Amino acid sequence: MIAVALSLSVLIGISLGLLGGGGSILTLPILTYAIGMETKAAIAASLFVVAVTSGVGAIAHARAGRIRWRTGLLFGAAGMVGAFIGGRVAAYIPGGVLMIAFAAMMVATAIAMLRGRRAPARSGPGAPPPIQDLPFGKVLIEGAVVGVVTGIVGAGGGFLVVPALVLLGGLSMELAIGTSLVVISMKSFAGLAGHLGHVDIDWPITLAVTGAAVVGSVLGGRLAGKIPGDVLRRGFGWFVLVMAAFVLSKQAGLF
Repeated sequence: MIAVALSLSVLIGISLGLLGGGGSILTLPILTYAIGMETKAAIAASLFVVAVTSGVGAIAHARAGRIRWRTGLLFGAAGMVGAFIGGRVAAYIPGGVLMIAFAAMMVATAIAMLRGRRAPARSGPGAPPPIQDLPFGKVLIEGAVVGVVTGIVGAGGGFLVVPALVLLGGLSMELAIGTSLVVISMKSFAGLAGHLGHVDIDWPITLAVTGAAVVGSVLGGRLAGKIPGDVLRRGFGWFVLVMAAFVLSKQAGLF
């Protein structure tokens, strides 16, 4: 089963590198259902895996100019505060409730991405989409809120950050993906710090999953610039929706 889990872990990295999110959506079920970790320990381990993998995945996007650093660093800094607080709060919430909340947020995000507007229109034939950083106040508020969610349910938050940057911030899908990786890495490390005081992590397994995910992130980063943004947006939405259905089915004992 460990070999299967490590093979699936490569998909964690591919998801993060290609979509700028979805890593925790895969990581948490793999650690919980395939490896058999207790829910809260899996949440903490998931944060570590996603933090490291996102950091590595961001390198390729940075080299290609697909990261808005001001937006990413501000969003990430606010998110770190929220994630640490969320990690501390998670100690008082039952594991089953955390998994259901995790799936519910996935459904809401998937619907937003499938119904949301496209990236900003181009200004001329072949011209790149206009780029603007989110307003300072909005970045801090949204970052903190997403950070709390990150810390509580062990989600890197890409499935929330990417829609926020695309639907609210007006960034193209390509820029939102790269910028999201910076935010995810920062928030996930902070969320992990919030969990370390009340959970024990199986480090050998966690590091093995992280290594496999990093390999996937390199592959995903190479594919990211070759797929149209609108295709990525729809694919992201359907991917999150399917994974939410899987988690809810497991929690309901359907299989």
